[in-house]
Amino acid sequence: MGKSFRLLVAILLSLLSLPLFAQQDFSADVVNHKDGGNQSHARIFVTKDKWRIEGLQEGRMSGAIITNLATRMSDILMAERKMYMEFPQGQGPAGQQMWSFYHARDIDDACSEWMKLPYNQGGSCHKVGSDTVNGRSTVKYTGTNSKGETGSVWFDKKIAFPIKWEGEKGGSGELQNIQEGSQPASLFEIPSDYQRFQMPGGMPNMPPR
Repeated sequence: MGKSFRLLVAILLSLLSLPLFAQQDFSADVVNHKDGGNQSHARIFVTKDKWRIEGLQEGRMSGAIITNLATRMSDILMAERKMYMEFPQGQGPAGQQMWSFYHARDIDDACSEWMKLPYNQGGSCHKVGSDTVNGRSTVKYTGTNSKGETGSVWFDKKIAFPIKWEGEKGGSGELQNIQEGSQPASLFEIPSDYQRFQMPGGMPNMPPR
């Protein structure tokens, strides 16, 4: 999987602990800011309870992760090899935290969902209030997890999705070029010519599709 997979993991980890559930379909560019002023880029596509993140390498798609929040399953697509791996929530290369995304039933009260997450218990959450990010209306929150690490997130009021985030670990980032509108169902399906990757002996078996 190499660099393309590590890029996807870095972007997902930068969104840790955020309650995610879009109210409207959209696509956007994900820009993740790193130390030293460097940036990594990806594309995200969201439809109701599913989302897809594509890693970009030299301007082309080099891998993707499709997550179904309803079934709590995620599929890692390896484009170069036309193969995929499937993981239930709580398993996979980055463990449970990578997939700890919850429904933002009310973006005006996201703290109640934040505090339900195991690694936030003992921490704190504060609603800062309304703010504008790249011309879009948002609600800003700040929080501290059980380890004392702080961070902030801005929820877009229209699509009910984080469009900016900052944290002590995982860096900062934002969504740019947000395009609202229905997304093709094929984006959230495994291509018919992809084969399932068989885990090497000694590694935990994934449940069948």
